[in-house]
Amino acid sequence: MNIVNMMWAGGSPYMSIHKVHRQVLSHAGADARISNWLLLGSGLCCGLGSTREWHMPQRALKGRHLWRLLRPWLRLKLRRALAEAKADVLLLDGVGVARLVLPLLLQLPGMRAKVLFHGKTRLTASDVRLLCRFPADRLSIAAVSQTLAQALERDLGRPVQTLRMALEPHAFIESLMTRERARQVLALPQTSGQVLGAVGRLVESKSFEMLIDAFAQGTAAQPDAQLAIIGDGPQRAALQSRIDALGLHGRVHLCGHHDDLQQLYRAFDWLMVPSRAEGLGLVVQEAVMADVPVICSDLPVFREQLEDTGCYLPVGDVQVWAQAIERCDDRSAAALAARQRQALAPEAAWQAFSSGSASLLRG
Repeated sequence: MNIVNMMWAGGSPYMSIHKVHRQVLSHAGADARISNWLLLGSGLCCGLGSTREWHMPQRALKGRHLWRLLRPWLRLKLRRALAEAKADVLLLDGVGVARLVLPLLLQLPGMRAKVLFHGKTRLTASDVRLLCRFPADRLSIAAVSQTLAQALERDLGRPVQTLRMALEPHAFIESLMTRERARQVLALPQTSGQVLGAVGRLVESKSFEMLIDAFAQGTAAQPDAQLAIIGDGPQRAALQSRIDALGLHGRVHLCGHHDDLQQLYRAFDWLMVPSRAEGLGLVVQEAVMADVPVICSDLPVFREQLEDTGCYLPVGDVQVWAQAIERCDDRSAAALAARQRQALAPEAAWQAFSSGSASLLRG
């Protein structure tokens, strides 16, 4: 079986999406031949198979204004390449890639496509018509959480497979650094206070500015407490300005992007996830598997993972988040982490994801 894994773009902003595709493709079977195609940008894609960079014009890909006139030319190039690759299965990264590629299935009758959704997407009427144009034996649709799958089913009126991303527990745990080593890698100061962590792109939807404000209020009487935010993005300068304005230099750390992020969770005593919206929120799983308790926004996708063990807080409510931060201590951390791990059930989640991934690719 020849699989073309077609991704929107490469680079650190898309790391979590590539991680999901890598895990899915790891269940393709020993006979699978995998080729990864990046429509935009550069960089290692999913780590399985070969990688081809297309460097397509972004405006043409999005079909804006006169740039949409280039789309037939882009499709012609892709159709020829897919025919040369003798692809059997296309794994497509969300609706953006699907808009470009799915029309090609009409000209390549032996090929099947799998569209994997990673986050909430506003589907247009033309998107719905396109995704409903093909029968189930030619097009499968999957989503990384049940919450997202149910929303897509309502929009499309056709089945959507839940493929909740999971990690192989033993391999994940074995890769973890010790607390001391992880804090050294992040260049965190030695402290007797709590170290709160946050992980994600520095973008507005992650709500890190609110978290910094809440940290300032919640730790006013805890000068040794620290907040470390791992990630990079367009809000970095604004967040640093907020840190400076609140007098939090040396206590709140913007740690930047780390390729070894998955190994660093034990640097934290608690993980804060203040997101306004998430398709899955893989960081919740990673923290719980590292025995780090999670405090998160009250979003359905987090309740799906942590059930009644989650510490759910209103989105964007600085006062409530500050109060929760003030209550963080070592005594409650271990007990909450144990309950959250039991709810997450990593071993069962991994088995379900493994069988679901094989079914998606082979079906």
